[in-house]
Amino acid sequence: MSIGSISSNSTSSTSTSGSSGATSAAQLTQADFLQLMTAQLQAQDPTQPMDNSQFASQLAQFSQLSATQDMDSTVQSLSSNLGTALQTSQVISSAGLVGRQVLVQQPSADLTAGVTVNGAVNVASAGDVQLSIKDAQGNLVKVIDLGQQQSGLADFSWDGTDNNGNPVASGTYALSANNAGSTAPLNTYVAGKVSGAGFGGSNLGTVLQVAGIGSVPLSQIVQIN
Repeated sequence: MSIGSISSNSTSSTSTSGSSGATSAAQLTQADFLQLMTAQLQAQDPTQPMDNSQFASQLAQFSQLSATQDMDSTVQSLSSNLGTALQTSQVISSAGLVGRQVLVQQPSADLTAGVTVNGAVNVASAGDVQLSIKDAQGNLVKVIDLGQQQSGLADFSWDGTDNNGNPVASGTYALSANNAGSTAPLNTYVAGKVSGAGFGGSNLGTVLQVAGIGSVPLSQIVQIN
C-alpha cells in the first residue's frame, strides 16, 4: 500500500465528515504527510514489507515538503516586512509635504468667508474656458471666464463673491467648467495646504490631510506647489 492510496482513502473518508472537511494532496501539511506515512507502516503486509528504496523516497518527499513550506513561510514573512517597510518609508517621505499646497481633483469647493479658493481646470483642448460656481441649491453664483487656454491645467482663483461682487456665505459650492460653446465638462481641481500624512489602510495606502478637502490618498494628488 502506498501513500498515494492512503491519501485517496483518507480524502474520501474526510469528505463525508462534517467536522473535518476534505483535504487534497496538494494541501498536505507536514503533520498530514507524517500521519499518512505512519498509517502506511501500520497497514503494510508483514509478509511483504515496504521496499527500503520506496520508504527512502517517501522520506525524501517529506523532507522536500518541509523545506518548501519553510521557504514559503519565509518568503511570505519577507514580503510582509518589505511591504511594511516601504509603506513606512512612503509615509515618512510624505511628511515632507506638510505645509505645501497640493491640487486634488474635486467637483466642489468648501468656501470660508474671507478666504480665496484656488484651483485649476484640466483643459482637454484649446479654447475659451469658463468656470461656473453654484450653491447647494443649484443656483448659479459666479461665472469666471478664464479666457483662451491651451490644453493642460489652467489656474483659477475665486474670492468668494457672486457675479455682482457681493460676498457669499461660507459653505460647499459646486464647480463645473467647459470650453465656451461646448457642453463637454472639464475636470476641476481644488488647491489646499497639507496638514498631515499617515497610513489609511491597505486599500488607501498613504493619505494626506488637506485643508478644506479632508483625507486624500497620495495617488490622487496631481500637483504639488
